[in-house]
Amino acid sequence: KKLWGDNFFDPATKKWTTSATDSATCKRGFNQFCYEPIKQVINLAMNDNKEKLFPMLEKLGVLSKLKADDKELMGKPLMKRVMQTWLPASVALLEMIVYYLPSPAKAQTYRVDTLYEGPLDDPYATAVRNCDPEGPLMMYVSKMIPTADSGRFFAFGRVFSGKIATGSKVRIMGPNYVPGEKKDLFTKAVQRTVLCMGRKQEAVEDVPCGNTVALVGLDQFIAKTATLTGADNADAHPMKAMKFSVSPVVRVAVEPKVASDLPKLVEGLKRLSRSDPMVQCQIEETGEHIVAGAGELHLEICLKDLQDDFMGGAEIKVSEPVVSFRETVSGTSDHVVMSKSPNKHN
Repeated sequence: KKLWGDNFFDPATKKWTTSATDSATCKRGFNQFCYEPIKQVINLAMNDNKEKLFPMLEKLGVLSKLKADDKELMGKPLMKRVMQTWLPASVALLEMIVYYLPSPAKAQTYRVDTLYEGPLDDPYATAVRNCDPEGPLMMYVSKMIPTADSGRFFAFGRVFSGKIATGSKVRIMGPNYVPGEKKDLFTKAVQRTVLCMGRKQEAVEDVPCGNTVALVGLDQFIAKTATLTGADNADAHPMKAMKFSVSPVVRVAVEPKVASDLPKLVEGLKRLSRSDPMVQCQIEETGEHIVAGAGELHLEICLKDLQDDFMGGAEIKVSEPVVSFRETVSGTSDHVVMSKSPNKHN
């Protein structure tokens, strides 16, 4: 608690205060115990000052974890290796999730009204609210993950109630599904249920609510997102679609360097569009293939995936960011103008 807010520590007096004193050594707790040690390690590594860096790492218990080759690194590579060993992002992120994010059983009790589109007192909303493994199946597919098989995808999502099992028949409600109609509605059996363990997938018999899962065999019926429920749950409503705080506004035109690679580009754009919920791929009136992303970094990652993963390394040419020009009415005219239609009758 002392590391946050207006808490200051003076090493000279070894006392905490709630306001800064006139002492030069009195600093905010977070700066003194978190920010400055990290900054000092980074600066020493970047400047190759190993005489001071290694004793610090030894006190932190990091030096013994570095390999002999790691200690020979210099500059930025040394800094990255030291930070990866001392404060690995994977461990830090997992700890933050465990300590600060509520469990599915707790979170779904107050999030059900923002998750479910149907009546909040029906059996499906009640099962989601209670995170009931014995209730009816409700699952939201949020992402399509490309598989090693060309053109195939895992349907990745989270189970909110019930459980999903290999071989079970599910009712697939797409984003354009309207209750009572058959548009964007399919029934299909799940071929396999797998857990995503990093880059590997582990097949399991079934997955209960509160967990994420990847499904095999549904990619022909799901474009980007969908709600899954039991095949007999005809009165179930879909989950609400995800909302993003940003929109795909940075647009570039892409074309293959070799004209014969155009089919690869078209197929690659289809796979890219399905694998990323945010990216948009379309063909302009001019015939250009446009890729739109949320920002320069997002677009750069998408184009790298397009070229390396979805086009088998075929080279592409990327234009400068594209801006579509449109005319509009911006104000009221200062005088009235009369005109006649071409047939002279109006």
